[in-house]
Amino acid sequence: ERIFFFFFEYNVTIKGVPWKRGLLEIEGGKSFALYPPYKRPEQRPYMEYDMSILDEKLVVVCQKSVLSSPKPNWPGDYMGLTIGNNSGFSAGGDEFRAAVKSGKIKLSETKGTPKNLLKLIAGRVDCYMNDALSIQWELKKLQKEGKYNGQSLVEGATISSEQGFLGIATKAGKFPFKDDFKSQYHKILSEMKASGE
Repeated sequence: ERIFFFFFEYNVTIKGVPWKRGLLEIEGGKSFALYPPYKRPEQRPYMEYDMSILDEKLVVVCQKSVLSSPKPNWPGDYMGLTIGNNSGFSAGGDEFRAAVKSGKIKLSETKGTPKNLLKLIAGRVDCYMNDALSIQWELKKLQKEGKYNGQSLVEGATISSEQGFLGIATKAGKFPFKDDFKSQYHKILSEMKASGE
């Protein structure tokens, strides 16, 4: 799906793509920008992260039975479990990745939040990690569609709180307008933050 709109002096097209493909397209210089990556300059040096847009809270949501006793400590309380994740989404932190590498936690990656939540609802994974608002949004949609009962999942530990950015391609060759776009974008974003919008 493509969404067209006018953004100051630019005619901008927003195209929904799977996360991994979005990363590959910006790395290869096919896309100008990607929304909303976290700041990962070492992992993704092909993107510039100049001004954060908003704060995102990364959480783990689990089957109610898994959280029958509280599990506030991430990832220590989640050893031995299977955790769902969006394909290509670098989440969980260093300690979590080490636990996955050593086999103490199993990682199950699937494309997209709706598919991951359906796996969680069906009991094919114990928990799923993502942005709290994204999870809430998709669960409401699944509930309206009759695919979720609204009760079987519970939010567990907060993994981290990070800021989302508009990641702009580092390679500017194909995008000679980059500096001008960034200047106008930062001005508008600053105004929106100042107004509380």
